[in-house]
Amino acid sequence: MAGYEEFTLELRNANPIDSVISSYVQLKKRGRTLVCNCPFHSEKTPSFTVYPDTQSFYCFGCGAGGDVITFTMKAENLDFIEAVRLLAERSGMALPERNSNAPDNSHRRTRIYEMNRITANFFYKNLVSGRDKTGLDYFKQRQLSAQTIKKFGLGYASDSWDELCTLLTSKGYSENEILDAWLGGRSQKNGRIFDMFRKRVMFPIVDMRGNVIGFGGRVLDDSKPKYLNTSKTLVFDKGSNLFAMNFAKDSDSKHIILCEGYMDVIAVNQAGFDNAVATLGTAITPDQARLLSRYAEEVIIAYDSDGAGQAATRKAISHFSDVGLRTRILHMDGAKDPDEYIKKFGVQRFRMLIDKSNDANNFLIDRCENELDIETEAGKVELLKRVSKVLADIPSALEREVYISRTAKKYDFPVDVLKAHIDSMMKKNSNSDKKNEWNQIKIQTAMPQDKVNPEAVKHKKEAKAEETIICQLLRHPEDAVKIRETAPPEIFVTDFYKRVYEAILSNAENTDNFSLVFLSEVFSPEEVGKIHGIRAKNLDITINAASISACADVLKNHHPVKSAEELTDEDVLNAFSKKRH
Repeated sequence: MAGYEEFTLELRNANPIDSVISSYVQLKKRGRTLVCNCPFHSEKTPSFTVYPDTQSFYCFGCGAGGDVITFTMKAENLDFIEAVRLLAERSGMALPERNSNAPDNSHRRTRIYEMNRITANFFYKNLVSGRDKTGLDYFKQRQLSAQTIKKFGLGYASDSWDELCTLLTSKGYSENEILDAWLGGRSQKNGRIFDMFRKRVMFPIVDMRGNVIGFGGRVLDDSKPKYLNTSKTLVFDKGSNLFAMNFAKDSDSKHIILCEGYMDVIAVNQAGFDNAVATLGTAITPDQARLLSRYAEEVIIAYDSDGAGQAATRKAISHFSDVGLRTRILHMDGAKDPDEYIKKFGVQRFRMLIDKSNDANNFLIDRCENELDIETEAGKVELLKRVSKVLADIPSALEREVYISRTAKKYDFPVDVLKAHIDSMMKKNSNSDKKNEWNQIKIQTAMPQDKVNPEAVKHKKEAKAEETIICQLLRHPEDAVKIRETAPPEIFVTDFYKRVYEAILSNAENTDNFSLVFLSEVFSPEEVGKIHGIRAKNLDITINAASISACADVLKNHHPVKSAEELTDEDVLNAFSKKRH
């Protein structure tokens, strides 16, 4: 194990945290630290901080924190061993033999990746050389070339009860593993497992490292559901991934085209645009918006022109604004989606359409006219309210002035009236935001918020003393023996901080080259974030021997609260006496 810990230390040195994190987000220097908008939650003001001197990070917004291994685990949704393996590949290091028996999901994930790869090949062979040509005829009718079919690994699931499950079991995969990968289901009637995807054209979903993580399947008749996607598994979450992102991430373009469905993405890609992606059967999520912000400066939304597509567009604009992405909208006259537009008007017209696409603000302003008769006074007043609401949400004062001028001219509004209405709305929004912020503070104050260390809510004074002791140990691991003598672990009140303290003490006392790299293997990412938060939140606080002694006294003087059943008559009388006094 010692050899493995030495390897993880070398791994961390070979992968400087600022270098790794800057491949996901844009870091800005702030004194001795680096900051950015957090890649793990949506925010407009940077609270994610990288500390190059300690090779660590901490987000003061969501509490995520740790070292380069923890970051990789969270960013790529990996367990500890997989994150180590990925970083080792990044730096050209060979993995040593690992003798740890610690439980992890690495083996389960590997088995799912293997089954998905076998399944994708099975579906592809079914499509191109199977007896049933239904799927191939469908893709030919949609004018897909053999090269495109191969590039996307498209396939066909035949109308068979258990053909795929039989293949997987013959290759040594258990029924539980097949269920775990969501490739099969179990019949309630006879207990047999069956193929989850049947009689559908298949779209493999591939992650950024080239692993097949799931599938989308479309029926070719009137069966329901029309689309069936892999449910959540150990390697797949449809709200965190995007179809064809594995191609779009390598595009030279500064923008990404967001389509509504698989076929739109494939048609756009076949037309020569390698920067098209689609969500996986859901509206765009904050996680997907953050993923796109890593690889593009702008998103062009190419959703269907129907009511549902327009509603989804408005929602997507909001999410992209939250992560700082510029947004433009494709307006496809004469076609409902990109696939149809390219077939009807050709690639060059589609390219011109992209170049002339409207920005998000103009899209939202234009939609203000919907279902209004702007020739009437009532319609004009309602239009003024609607456009003012859109313009009040534009954060840049200069940009807002441009749109105010353009909108006033378009609808023949007096500029001073429009400005006054917007100023009033912005003031109201500001007051509302402050009120919501205050209500949120009250809610958070009233409810226990420490999910990692819930005992800290009941024992605030003791938890603060424990944090101070742990912080000093993190700052001065060379004083571990002295700190232990003053504050032995058995006096700790909260179980989580006691476990953290013992782990760090043991590491500090038994290694010459102290490092927190071991935390990622022993604690969960949330727990690691909590530990790194102790150090990040106390950077400017002076702690000395007297402080540690005082904290130890707080813990030694702690008296556990007895339950009602444990209280004696004397306890009750003493409690009443203290209350009366």
